[in-house]
Amino acid sequence: MKNAAADTGRIAKSAGMVSFAVMCSRVLGLVREQVFAVMFGAGTAYDAFVVAFRIPNLLRDLFGEGALSSAFVTVFTARRTTGRAEDAWRLANNVLSFFAVFVGALTLFGILASRSLVGLLAPDFALVADKVALTTRLTAIMFPFLVFISLASVVMGILNSWGRFFVPAMASSFFNLGSILGGVALALLLPRFGQPAIVGMAVGTLLGGILQLGWQLPSLYRCGFRLRLRIDLGDPDLRRIFRLMVPAIVGLSATQFNIFVNTYFASSCAEGSVSWLNYAFRLVQFPIGVFGVALSIAAQPVFAGYAARKDLAGMRSAFSSSMVMVFCLTIPATVGLLLLARPIVAVIFQHGAFTGFDTEQTAQALSYYSLGLFAYASVKVMVPVFYALDDTRYPVVASFMAVAVNVLIILAALDAMQHRVIALATSSSMAGSFLFLGVMLYRKMGGFPVRHLFSGAGKVAAASLVMGGGLLAAIRLFPAPAHLAMQIVRLLLLIAGAGGLYAVALHLLRLQEMQAIAGKLAARLRGRS
Repeated sequence: MKNAAADTGRIAKSAGMVSFAVMCSRVLGLVREQVFAVMFGAGTAYDAFVVAFRIPNLLRDLFGEGALSSAFVTVFTARRTTGRAEDAWRLANNVLSFFAVFVGALTLFGILASRSLVGLLAPDFALVADKVALTTRLTAIMFPFLVFISLASVVMGILNSWGRFFVPAMASSFFNLGSILGGVALALLLPRFGQPAIVGMAVGTLLGGILQLGWQLPSLYRCGFRLRLRIDLGDPDLRRIFRLMVPAIVGLSATQFNIFVNTYFASSCAEGSVSWLNYAFRLVQFPIGVFGVALSIAAQPVFAGYAARKDLAGMRSAFSSSMVMVFCLTIPATVGLLLLARPIVAVIFQHGAFTGFDTEQTAQALSYYSLGLFAYASVKVMVPVFYALDDTRYPVVASFMAVAVNVLIILAALDAMQHRVIALATSSSMAGSFLFLGVMLYRKMGGFPVRHLFSGAGKVAAASLVMGGGLLAAIRLFPAPAHLAMQIVRLLLLIAGAGGLYAVALHLLRLQEMQAIAGKLAARLRGRS
C-alpha cells in the first residue's frame, strides 16, 4: 500500500493545485452568469446566447477538451516517458499545426452554416420574432472561439504532461475575465450604435478564448517548447492520436447528441427553460470542475505513466484511491445542493431582470442535476484510464447507452415535468454510464481493490448523512431572512458549518485517503515552522 499512499498524495497534491485554480475559474464563471442574469434575466436574449454558444461548444468537447486532449496526453506522455524530449516537442508541433488548420477550416464552415445549425438545434425559436436571426448572428461571432480553445487544450495537455498543472488550470479564469470585462464593456457600448447588448457579450466570449490560450504560452516556452510549423501525416504518434480520437469522437458525439436533444426539447418548453437549465448546470459545474475535473487532470498523467511502464497493479491502486477521493468530495456536495438549491440560486442570480419565479425554476433544475454529480465526476476519472489502456470502445458504448436512457426518460415525462425532466434525464444517463464503465473497467484491469472502494464510499455516505442531518436542522432553526446581506451570511454559515461537520465525521471514521492527505499537510506545516 506504500505505492498507493504515494499515488494518493501525488494525485491529491496536483488535484489540490488544480482545484484552487478551477475554483477561481468557477467563481469567475458564476460572476459571468450573474452578469447575464442581471442584464438579461431568463428570456429571449439569453436563450439565444446559450444556443449560439452551445454550437461551437459541442465541437469544442470533441476537438478541444474531449477527444483531442485525452488522446494527446496519452501519446505525448508515453513519448516523454520512453523517448527523447525533442521527439515529444516534434509531436507537439505536428499536433498544433495540423489542428490549427483543421479546426480553422471547420470554423469557417460553421460560420457560413450558422443559420442552418440554429434551425437544427432550436427549431422552435422561429416561433419568436427575430430570435433565430439573433441566435445566428451570435453563433457566427463566437464560432472562432473553437480554434483558440482547441489549441489551448493541446497546450494544457503538454503542460500537464510536464508536471505543470496550476497555470493551465488557471487559463479558464482568463477566459472568464475576458468574457466579463470585455463583454460587459461592449454590452454597455454597442447599444449606443444600435447593436443589441448581447452581441457585446458574444464578442467578449471570443476575447476570453484568446486570453485562455495566450495565458499558457509563456509557461509552454519555459518548458522548452519552440514553435515549428510542420504537418507530417505519416508520423506514427499523430496516427495513434487519430486512432484514439476516432472512437472517442464517436462516443463524444453521442454525448453531444444528448446535449442537442436536451436543447431541442428545452426550446419547446416554456419561455426561459433553456436559460433555467443553463443557469442550473453552471452551478452544478462548479463542484464538477473543482472536484471531478481537477482529479481527472491530476490523475491522467499518473495513469498514462503506469500504462507506459506496463504496471497494471500500480494503476489499479491509483484508480481506486482516485475514485474514493471523487466520492469523498462529490457525495457531500450533492447533499448540500439538494438542501440549499433555492438559497444558492437566490443569492447568486436573483437580481435585476432575474425574478423569484426564475429562481424557483432554476433551483428545481439544480436539484435534479445534482443527483448525477458523483457519476459525472467519476466518469471524468474513469475515461482517462481507458485511454491509458489504449481502449476507447467501452466509453463509446457508454455514451450511446446514455443517449438512449436520456431520450427515453425525457419522452416519458416531458409533458408532466417540463424542463425539470431534462435535468433528471441527464443525471440518470450519467449514473448508467458510471455503472457500465465501472463494470467494464473491473474486467479490463483484471479487478481493482473493490473492498477498499466500497469501504471508502460507505464512510463517505455515513459522514454525508450526518452532515445532511445537521444542515437540515440548521435550515429549520434559522429561516431565510429578507435582506440580501443576511441571506449571504446565512448561506455562508450553513455551508461552512456543514463542511466542518462533514470533516469531523470523516475524521472519526478514519478514511484512509483523507488521513494520507492530512499527514502530508501536517508534514509540510512542520517543515515550515
